[in-house]
Amino acid sequence: MVQTIESVNGIINGFVWGPVMLLLLVGTGILLTIRAGFPQILKLGSILKHTVGTLFGPDAHKKDEAGISPYQAVATALASTVGTGNITGVATAIVAGGPGAVFWMWISALFGTMTKFAEVTLAVKFRQKNERGEWVGGPMYYMENGLNMKWLGVIFACLATLASFGIGNMTQSNSIATALNTTVGIPNEITGIVVAAIVGIVILGGIKRIAQVTEKLVPAMGALYVILGLVTIIMNLDKLPGAFAIIFQCAFNPQAAMGGVLGYTIMNAIRFGFARGVFSNEAGLGSAPIAHAAANTDNPVKQGMWGAFEVLFDTFIICTITSLVVVMSGLWDPTQNLGLDGAALSIAAFQASLGSVGAAGVTIGTVLFALSTLLGWSYYGEKSIEYLFKTKSWVGYVKLGYKVVFIVAAFIGSIGGLQLIWAIADTLNGLMAIPNLIALVLLSGTVTKMVKDYFKEEKANKKA
Repeated sequence: MVQTIESVNGIINGFVWGPVMLLLLVGTGILLTIRAGFPQILKLGSILKHTVGTLFGPDAHKKDEAGISPYQAVATALASTVGTGNITGVATAIVAGGPGAVFWMWISALFGTMTKFAEVTLAVKFRQKNERGEWVGGPMYYMENGLNMKWLGVIFACLATLASFGIGNMTQSNSIATALNTTVGIPNEITGIVVAAIVGIVILGGIKRIAQVTEKLVPAMGALYVILGLVTIIMNLDKLPGAFAIIFQCAFNPQAAMGGVLGYTIMNAIRFGFARGVFSNEAGLGSAPIAHAAANTDNPVKQGMWGAFEVLFDTFIICTITSLVVVMSGLWDPTQNLGLDGAALSIAAFQASLGSVGAAGVTIGTVLFALSTLLGWSYYGEKSIEYLFKTKSWVGYVKLGYKVVFIVAAFIGSIGGLQLIWAIADTLNGLMAIPNLIALVLLSGTVTKMVKDYFKEEKANKKA
């Protein structure tokens, strides 16, 4: 049975992460970037000003009965974005595609910044209120309300629901179980029970309880991991130039850089760099816009800036820290025959420099990152279910059933095999991204006009 699943998944995965999909994924980001005038680069100062620059002001924390605050929205989105993809996913990308995968992860993020900027902006523009007076939105709503293509929204919602059990659930609980088992020897089954219980307590309280937890969890876990990573890098500064050198060399000529190590090719580096990059920052998947649509904001473009910030923080800071620590450690090198992968590799890399403190720090980071992702994705799946059955009087029972299955899946993921779970998650990610990317291309003119009009007005206000 397992072999059959692996075989079928491999065939589908080969298509969704093949050349056509990679072209669509990066091509959409490039198209949006060019049409909007490279705002993620030329307007970076404004983006930072309206995101991190507002954290201590009132605007970022305004909320009402219809929605959560803009900061709570980005915290919820970041909770799902900054997950084990930043620790486990980066390590698996380096093992599978070589250090060159890190470079292609950066490239995908450069254009992915604009992709997420666009999808969040559209999610707020085309959102609507549900029967309880709450803001709801996301790709399925801009497909229906912006493109008049409800059928595409239904496809996306179905795929998002399925993906929530992969990227947002089983891979996360699996990484928690692996980290705790590796570091302190806790049996996977025990971890699974505890994780399922915690997730159940939070998600049964709805988006406002999720937001209350994530707005406190995200800053704490981000700060902890950044400090841990920077200390490790500083302790190995002499290896930093060599780490960057092998990343760039393997990105374009892995065989020469690695002395002909079998399996490391440019295509593998690109494939795993893009796949794990998207798994980590979720740009193009259409997941984060579901959380952003619940924000109490009157300006779609301003909320879109928070989407851009997510990718910047997730990939260029968190993922880069993990990448450099792993590459500098040398433990990923297949010639050493250590067999390390995923969370175990990241833990070992930090432990090599910081000893038990490093192992404990990464373990805590993995647990917090994964828990936050579980919470964020439970909301995405719930809202997808709500979209599919919103006209039915019994939608509440379906949503409750989804939450129960989600909690059970968290336990199952903790005792499952890493490779198969990650492979299925990759496939579901790719499938989910396809309808969203199609919608983004078709609505590129709309989002381009909104972004350009916003910055034109901002420039005019400065002159006034």
